[in-house]
Amino acid sequence: MDGIALELPLFLLATFAGAFVAGLSGFAFGLVAASLWLYVLTPLQSASLIVGFGLLVQGYSVWKLRSALDWRRLWPFMIGAVVGVPVGVSLLAWADPKSVRIAVGAILIVFSLYAFFRPKLKVATIVPPTADITIGFVNGLLGGLTGLAGIIITIWCNLRGLPKEVQRATFQPVAVVVFATAALFLGAKGALTFETAKLFALGLPFLFAGTWLGLKLFGRINEAMFRRIVLALLFVSGVALLF
Repeated sequence: MDGIALELPLFLLATFAGAFVAGLSGFAFGLVAASLWLYVLTPLQSASLIVGFGLLVQGYSVWKLRSALDWRRLWPFMIGAVVGVPVGVSLLAWADPKSVRIAVGAILIVFSLYAFFRPKLKVATIVPPTADITIGFVNGLLGGLTGLAGIIITIWCNLRGLPKEVQRATFQPVAVVVFATAALFLGAKGALTFETAKLFALGLPFLFAGTWLGLKLFGRINEAMFRRIVLALLFVSGVALLF
């Protein structure tokens, strides 16, 4: 960001919009914010801010939903995620980012369209911990590879037909773990700079305002509307990843 008058308002608007969507749906902060950030920030700045802001957005939302947390349900996902993130980061050395984005985008589009037109599709409500650990691992791997901290587990929760509060109380704590693990790796690589820290501080009020407004609206929507919002965001996320 070189000081042009339009750049800071664009950054702040994108921060507010991403936080609002994340507050409403529980995910997609990075996809919404980065779609505008990348016009005024470097990719490394964008990635660092997604991790930093993502930790706050997801952490605040998890705190608001703390009464719905079930650690017996969460631990398999978290174990898998902690193992998966470093694997995803290590794959960055040889994986083709464009090919990964296209593959993930295609999967998201196919799933969201299929689930939208087949609303009764769901897997068993009770599954073995090994299945949840595997989902957590894949979710963490994708988070380390692409920065998408909660996409896989969001799909899993949607497939299982869980209530909206339970879905968010599942995939958001896992996203916090993915972001926290990624932050450790970014810090170790020296990716955090003074300029990025200034942007982080400037964006905080807009981040909290957007998150608060999204959470307020979340409390007013029913199960069917929440499901449609999640599927729509998965579809839009898939399309965005193709370009």
